[in-house]
Amino acid sequence: MAKRGHSSHTHRERSTQDTLSSKRTHQEHKEHAPHRVACMVITCSDTRTSATDTSGQLIMRLLKDQGHEVVEYHLVKDEPASIKALIEAGVGNDAVQAIIINGGTGISRRDATFETVTALLEKKLDGFGELFRYLSYKDIGSSAIMSRATAGVYRGRIIFSTPGSEGAVRLAMEKLILPELGHMVREITK
Repeated sequence: MAKRGHSSHTHRERSTQDTLSSKRTHQEHKEHAPHRVACMVITCSDTRTSATDTSGQLIMRLLKDQGHEVVEYHLVKDEPASIKALIEAGVGNDAVQAIIINGGTGISRRDATFETVTALLEKKLDGFGELFRYLSYKDIGSSAIMSRATAGVYRGRIIFSTPGSEGAVRLAMEKLILPELGHMVREITK
């Protein structure tokens, strides 16, 4: 029996060491990540104007506050062809490293952003949508199941697609996008 206890104790020590090593490796990766990422911001809305696009403005302000650069901003109707054209232009621009889209992720008939974005993604980051919905659930309850926030990689660019409400944008930016933006750009350019 003493051996069992010793073995269990040794297993816990190894587990703790593995966890600490993993955290150190993750921190080292983040330290080597770019601190300034050039972003394109797209708001998909049939009703907003550049003056009333508080969510797009919030994204740009939060990016700039963290030292990132907004190289392009667009407000577009929730039309698949228009959204796709802007994404294609963004990934074709060498200055753009990341694209952050807000709006059009719900389930109404006009919400087409999710289908447009996911059809383009070469690598999907399912964890983004899963974590976003989990965090949203903690704030707004079961209506979080209607969010189709998504993220992934397309032609060497990281793309995030969030709901268009200010609260959703703030949640996505502060809890998920900003903490990992530089790290993700580093990973996709390795």
